[in-house]
Amino acid sequence: MTDEFDVVPPEAIRSGRATDAYFDRTVEALDHAGKNPDVVAEVTADQFPTGEWHLLAGLKDAATLLDGRDIAVDALPEGQLFDGGPVMRIEGPYREFCRLETALLGFLSHPTGVATRALEVRTAAPESTVLSFGSRHVHPSLGAMIERSALLGGLDGFSNVAAGDVLGREAGGTMPHALVICFGRGEQEAAWRAFDEAVPDSTPRIALTDTYSDEVDEALRAVDAIEDLDGVRLDTTGSRRGDFRYIAREVRWTLDAHGHEDVDIFLSGGLGPDQLRELRDVAEGFGVGSYVSNADPLDFSLDLVEVDGEPAAKRGKLTGKKSVYRTADGGHHVGLASHDGPADADSLMEPLVRDGEVVREFDLDAAIERAADDAELVGFDGE
Repeated sequence: MTDEFDVVPPEAIRSGRATDAYFDRTVEALDHAGKNPDVVAEVTADQFPTGEWHLLAGLKDAATLLDGRDIAVDALPEGQLFDGGPVMRIEGPYREFCRLETALLGFLSHPTGVATRALEVRTAAPESTVLSFGSRHVHPSLGAMIERSALLGGLDGFSNVAAGDVLGREAGGTMPHALVICFGRGEQEAAWRAFDEAVPDSTPRIALTDTYSDEVDEALRAVDAIEDLDGVRLDTTGSRRGDFRYIAREVRWTLDAHGHEDVDIFLSGGLGPDQLRELRDVAEGFGVGSYVSNADPLDFSLDLVEVDGEPAAKRGKLTGKKSVYRTADGGHHVGLASHDGPADADSLMEPLVRDGEVVREFDLDAAIERAADDAELVGFDGE
């Protein structure tokens, strides 16, 4: 038995080995024929604007993949919303990047799906603290991608420790049901006190209060057990939940009645935008898992649109090199690069790779701000 995980290593991705086999056959055939045309290729999900907005993510890894290649690449900024047209344009000898298509599309498709879902969640509860709890639902090698995309979509934090190491940000979290169960039924106070005494001062004192008994009962017991308790978390499974909104309201009412207005309520467990809209007025924060982490990848494709300076495309694809614009009213416009764009519009395509070198900096905080601003501009509501 090997001690290695079933993970394609980074060197295989960089070298183009993480490719579909028919790209190997393509390079072999072109080499045999002595052909290596100069092409323009575009990465696109929808040919024309559709009104269904997506949040571009994964660009940092895509740039790393293309670094060192004798090509020129332009792309939308990370954190830009789009609803059609190309998000990336590659120009250069086709064999220079042919084998990279499979990995490139993966680097863009999956993170964009996750980031868009995160933005939907953020929009559903704009005043709440919302954390990403979902990396447990995906292959562990994807943890940093999931959490970075969640942050890009506007979530306030995440739970994956290793992802925090990669991103240079600290993961957050308090306690699982397993901790309480380790102390046994009726010993919830012992579990809460052990947590309070053991974890760093910087860790919020939030007690999980639905392991064995009624949520209201456990919430009051937790307040008595931990001095300066910051909050309680309810994570009741769907099969036992009942009316989650009513439960949260009852806990809030009872805490307030006993003089604990400063104790916050956090909710988690199978939540998505619809649930957050319903619950955002009865809780201060949420943990969202599979709704974000299990997002379907956006179906990007890479298509040749020019060969040796001449327009070229397969059936169903729009031929010719294109430009993408944002107008002041939030409109997303796609046009031929050889034509003028709309009046008073900003071009969204920006240099990414020139002369084989990445020429763009990747500032996650700036991308998060861009996503929030652009979502407001285009009227993204996540519904």
